[in-house]
Amino acid sequence: MLTSASAPAARGRLGFLALAAVYAALVLGCLWTLAAAGDLSLGRNPWDNLLKSVADFSRPSFLDVWFGPERLEYRSDDGTVLRVENRREVEANFLAGLARATWTTFQIATLGSLLAAVLALPLSMAVARNLRAPRPVAWAAKGVLDVARSIHTLVFGLVLVGIVGLGPTAGILAIALHSMGTYGKLFGESIEALDMGSIDAVRATGASPAQVFFHGVWPSVLPQFVSHHLYVWEFNIRDSTILGLIGAGGLGLLISEAVSLFQWSRLATILLVVVALVMAFDTLSRRIRKALQ
Repeated sequence: MLTSASAPAARGRLGFLALAAVYAALVLGCLWTLAAAGDLSLGRNPWDNLLKSVADFSRPSFLDVWFGPERLEYRSDDGTVLRVENRREVEANFLAGLARATWTTFQIATLGSLLAAVLALPLSMAVARNLRAPRPVAWAAKGVLDVARSIHTLVFGLVLVGIVGLGPTAGILAIALHSMGTYGKLFGESIEALDMGSIDAVRATGASPAQVFFHGVWPSVLPQFVSHHLYVWEFNIRDSTILGLIGAGGLGLLISEAVSLFQWSRLATILLVVVALVMAFDTLSRRIRKALQ
């Protein structure tokens, strides 16, 4: 016989098993429908294509700065010399452009993340249930955050490129509008996890809503806010690398060019820069989080 204490635990396990069964059925349904439509094919010669791609990626183009031929001849089928280039000089110019594009990408991610956090802060205060904002205000704020979070950054970027034109401004605004939804959710959950005792004590003094926030809420949630900001900022560095695909500036344009021209060695160089940028920022953010503990 189940005791009164074990009954809720048993119901919880049954509920989890039911959700797991629904998830398994969903996965099987996805696989079955894709297989029935013939969309699970790996294409022709997948292993040969994989080996060729690995071989191209294994020699990033930046190595040509030191080891590339200083006189590379491009010839037609009949042997006529079409063009002669110094690969070391060409690759050095490419790396200079890559550095400028990397800085642009970092600017887009940084300014977009900051703008998103500023926009999300008042909305997160409205959706936090323990701050008891008027219900219409809370519903409106939640709707804005849900819409912002559900629309992909690229979709915002496509619309904004048509409004403000090509360039980093569209990328900054696209990052900000999408990330605002993520910030609002994370900030709101941090506020809801607070101990209401200190907040009620500030309210009891007759403080205004702004005073309640800055004296009762802000000191307690600041470390979590900074941690959330660093996490989303790091994510946006990765996300902003593809905004150049739609004309919003940064590394995406170089990625698009490399893929279009099948320059896998240059794509390998670009991806190494992206990985190094994210790893460096992750190391820095870990140090900041540790300092806040």
